Amino acid sequence: MPQSSLLPAALSPRIYPLGEAAVVLEFGAVISEATNATIQAVADYLLAHPFEGLQELVPAFTTLTVFYDPWQVRSAGAGSPYEVVAATLRERLAQLPTAAAAAETGPVIEIPVCYGGEFGPDLEAVAQHCGLSPAEVVARHAGAEYRVHFIGFAPGFPYLGGLPAELAMPRRASPRPQVPAGAVGIAGAQTGIYSLPTPGGWQLIGRTPERLFRPEAADPSLLRAGQRLRFVPITAEQFHQWPTA
Repeated sequence: MPQSSLLPAALSPRIYPLGEAAVVLEFGAVISEATNATIQAVADYLLAHPFEGLQELVPAFTTLTVFYDPWQVRSAGAGSPYEVVAATLRERLAQLPTAAAAAETGPVIEIPVCYGGEFGPDLEAVAQHCGLSPAEVVARHAGAEYRVHFIGFAPGFPYLGGLPAELAMPRRASPRPQVPAGAVGIAGAQTGIYSLPTPGGWQLIGRTPERLFRPEAADPSLLRAGQRLRFVPITAEQFHQWPTA
């Protein structure tokens, strides 16, 4: 018999194919913490209860893409690989407790950030746009709690939900040719951290000495989807003395 506390019907995803070896679960069109929590709960459940042929799960703002090996899936049941996977995913969703979506994802991770100056060249512009002082921008940015919605753009780059509405700001009119690793930026209603030196158009307000992406590590990304974090202001001296090994 089904469990008494199941995934709400309102959050049941639309399922459609992506090429010949992936399926997309689309949980509406609204970016929210509740949607992200549901996506992460589904991903965690599928990892704990994998089906034959499952290869990778890629969460995004409102979707979860499920990659599979069609040759392994084909031998698992009747119908096309997509039909088999789609049916299997519907079965898994029917077994997912609602409580799983509300489960905590561990402690809040603290990310040190040196704000302004050479570390945050756009802090003054953000403050002016928002009608705040630079100190107020820092206080509000560091006073919020964020959720990692997904990792994308570059390996280890977290898209974070939870930016205070008063700090929302458009991207730069002209992207920088290169943004340093660790740069903390604002773009629209979100904030993020550059994991590698890349071009970028986000408004840079600070930088962290933490390495978000270590290709030599078994788990190269410091952060993962579903985790919570907050920024902790540090001085330039602390930044330069921060252990990065």
